[in-house]
Amino acid sequence: MQQDGHAHDTHHGHEDHAEHAAQGGHGAHQHHANPATAAHTHAHGKVSWSMAARATLHCLTGCAIGEVLGMVIGTALGWGDVPTMILAIALAFVFGYAFTLLGVLRAGVDFRTAFRVALAADTLSIAVMELIDNGVLALWPGAMDAHLTDWMFWGVLAFALFAAFLVTTPVNKWMIGRGKGHAVVHRYHH
Repeated sequence: MQQDGHAHDTHHGHEDHAEHAAQGGHGAHQHHANPATAAHTHAHGKVSWSMAARATLHCLTGCAIGEVLGMVIGTALGWGDVPTMILAIALAFVFGYAFTLLGVLRAGVDFRTAFRVALAADTLSIAVMELIDNGVLALWPGAMDAHLTDWMFWGVLAFALFAAFLVTTPVNKWMIGRGKGHAVVHRYHH
């Protein structure tokens, strides 16, 4: 479980340092001090696939926790497919937003601003993930009838989460490149 929110934004790998240098080196940090200019910096900067993948994995972690918890609760209570899926989706959003919210709050931002940042950063990403993830589960024959002790439940869920990651990563890359999504969060980590 990732506890440090957006740690991927605060510690760049070697690849990110090269990209950072190509975008203006440490002088670019001046843009991050002012959130209004940070979006401009990201909108014109090249976004790597690894940056988009890290943003997607961060979001997917929260979504997966909520999704699994919702399915476990719904299944344990003997709920039908639709109520269980609704609970799983709701908890995926809650946990997805919570991961971002905690990371932004640690940067010293007030709750109201942090909440708005989490909504702006994760709403589209979580929505796409949930659409793909639950679509796979709903369309896979027998997946919705599988029990928690059944290999099919965990196998199809793992495949669904992987498919959600593959589809959502390009979405996050596009958003970050335009100063949206996780680019909004990035402003609060420098």
